[in-house]
Amino acid sequence: MKKLAIGIDIGGTNTAFGLVDENGDIFAESVISTERYKYFSDYPQYITALCEAMHALCNSVSFEFDLIGIGIGAPNANYHTGEIVTPANLWKFAPDESDPREERRVFHIAEDIAAQFDGVKVAVTNDANAATIGEMVFGSAKGVKDFLMVTLGTGLGSGFVANGEMIYGHDGFAGELGHVIDRRENGRLCGCGRKGCLETYCSATGVTRTAREFLENRTDDSLLRAIPTDQITSKDVYDAAVKGDKLAQDIFDFTGTILGEALADFIAFSSPEAIVLFGGLAKSGDYIFKPIQKAIDDNVLPIYKGKAKLLLSELKDADAAVLGASALGWEAKSRL
Repeated sequence: MKKLAIGIDIGGTNTAFGLVDENGDIFAESVISTERYKYFSDYPQYITALCEAMHALCNSVSFEFDLIGIGIGAPNANYHTGEIVTPANLWKFAPDESDPREERRVFHIAEDIAAQFDGVKVAVTNDANAATIGEMVFGSAKGVKDFLMVTLGTGLGSGFVANGEMIYGHDGFAGELGHVIDRRENGRLCGCGRKGCLETYCSATGVTRTAREFLENRTDDSLLRAIPTDQITSKDVYDAAVKGDKLAQDIFDFTGTILGEALADFIAFSSPEAIVLFGGLAKSGDYIFKPIQKAIDDNVLPIYKGKAKLLLSELKDADAAVLGASALGWEAKSRL
């Protein structure tokens, strides 16, 4: 009998999920609204709706299969405990529920879903770790035992694999490269409340912040000046760079240099075989890869020079989150 896992990607707006085999082929997929269940008291109804939708998805497949595991990728998800802890954009207290003394919100999501799928193991991790596991099982890092995955989206996420094992740390929250402090003068304010975090420079949001600063502080012509500064996106910067815009190209050089310096530090710490970049910003090609590689080469210790390969993820954007979570489901079969 064919074996399948369910991969679940929980986002602030929607929850996507799919049935995936060990080769990364998606046989069926669906989505429910997360936003509909926005408050703390709505969480039980969310779990009910999600499990009903997953059962319906399983019943929609025309052949019999063995469901071997369920994997969940979500913000602030803890692999060790199976919990989601105080997620920034999920299940907040409603105005009439709010208790200023209770800032910590804990959701036992692995246990809650397992209760509705008899005998099926459920594992959770944060979304960047899920992408890392997906890359290790299905993507560019297949067969690689020591690597770093960097997701360059709205923020900067990361996951760290050593000796073929995902590194979670003692508390389940290891691998936050995006919140390593870049000690630049007047570091940018981060959403975490600190200043100078790497993701404030090396993410799609960081690129737009750099664009606004460059446009304010420089006088050279740029195609970006035709766009209201508060509406500039990282894609606008890429499109301008492709057309030969010097300022846009300099934005990529600035971004890639900062990320490359941080990666040179990481190489000294962990000596990875590969560093895999994923996300829209990573698809900027040589505009981002060349300055990253140059900064690595210029700053890495000589004993590590040329040893860590810089790779683009092979996971498809549309499927990556579900695939990554499903890989955690396959892992759950053998580990939990």
